[in-house]
Amino acid sequence: MAGAVALITGASAGLGVEFARQLSRRGHALVLAARRKDRLDALAAELGNARAVAIDLSREGAASELVANIEAAGETIDLLVNNAGFGLHGRFDKADPGRLRRMIDLNCGALTEMCREVLPGMIERRSGAILNVASTAAFQPGPGMAVYFATKAFVLSLSEALHEEVKGSEVKVTALCPGPTRTEFGEVAGFTGTRMVGRLSMEAEPVVRAGLDALDRNRAVAITGSLNKAGALSTRFLPRSLVRKLAGAIKF
Repeated sequence: MAGAVALITGASAGLGVEFARQLSRRGHALVLAARRKDRLDALAAELGNARAVAIDLSREGAASELVANIEAAGETIDLLVNNAGFGLHGRFDKADPGRLRRMIDLNCGALTEMCREVLPGMIERRSGAILNVASTAAFQPGPGMAVYFATKAFVLSLSEALHEEVKGSEVKVTALCPGPTRTEFGEVAGFTGTRMVGRLSMEAEPVVRAGLDALDRNRAVAITGSLNKAGALSTRFLPRSLVRKLAGAIKF
């Protein structure tokens, strides 16, 4: 497809950088979107087949602006990686209300708007793919990170629904659900991690590879790591009261 690009949101750090590197090696032309222009410019220069768009997707109307920017450049989004998002650690009653709202706007609102912006064109062309980055947090409530866990449950539910809606259209939708990963996530969220979390953490490279492989196969959900899979699937069989207690006992 002439002018086809892979758009990666949250491309300035962590999984976003790794998505850019792996998709670049696959031969995709890239549009990298995030707030930190200096980091985006450095990554685009490193890859050579990418351009940067500095934008805060939590801002109202930003998703439409980003898509308009891409269309004005004569590009078509053939692959969307909805990776932008952040977490916040601490008790709900003590959290900054503005930061909680921004998390919801970015993790849920911007992701939903981006899907809505690109999906009609993909269906019409009968070509395209969306990879939404959720989390193993999506499978249970998260005392201590209540809103973050809830946003990822939204991402998982939306992604699975879209996966079913577009069946037969040749469009793929996958939710990637990683567990703890060695990125800047903890620092931004306000925790440094415990020994247990450190032992369970994966590197970004295999997480991204698993997500892209699952998208290639059009799997609705991809959970990375055998322990993460066991933990996520166990929530189906345990009483919700026990799931809440176990999740609340995890010390970040």
